[in-house]
Amino acid sequence: MSGFFQLLMKRKEVIPIVGIMAFAAAGAPSVAIYFLFHKNDVILNKTSNPEPWERVDPTKPQKFVTINQKWKPVETLEMVKSMTK
Repeated sequence: MSGFFQLLMKRKEVIPIVGIMAFAAAGAPSVAIYFLFHKNDVILNKTSNPEPWERVDPTKPQKFVTINQKWKPVETLEMVKSMTK
């Protein structure tokens, strides 16, 4: 390990790329864990909620960036949904 730090002190031009790689190596698992526990499009237990799309809030944007989203129910889908329940 000390050889790695000696290499960094000798070749200072590799410090930025090492920092970027360390940030990416720490960020990728962090984002994966965040999406696993906080996003509703990832399903861990399908037995307790077999139809997870029924619980999606249409007023809450599901994308990272949503521009001018307006939601209104489709009548045919609402009719089919009421007939199947």
